[in-house]
Amino acid sequence: MNNTDIAYRAELKAYILASVDKSEPADGLRDDEPWFGPDSRLDLDSLDALQISIAIQKKYQVRMTDSKDTRRALISLRTLAEYLRSQPLA
Repeated sequence: MNNTDIAYRAELKAYILASVDKSEPADGLRDDEPWFGPDSRLDLDSLDALQISIAIQKKYQVRMTDSKDTRRALISLRTLAEYLRSQPLA
């Protein structure tokens, strides 16, 4: 991963955490760490997923309309970054 990717993921992480009013855990949040489910330290729920998708639409002009794609994209920071990078530019 190059410096551009590191900076992009750091910015994305900060934006997502702010959109759901959460703080990063004291020992950090790995790029591949799950955001939802029993293994998540963030304890996000379906309302948080909606807030994230709205925030993504506002900042990146990417509509997350397919629920299966949205679930896959919101697994972790890494999967969301990959999803956003795969979308055509607005």
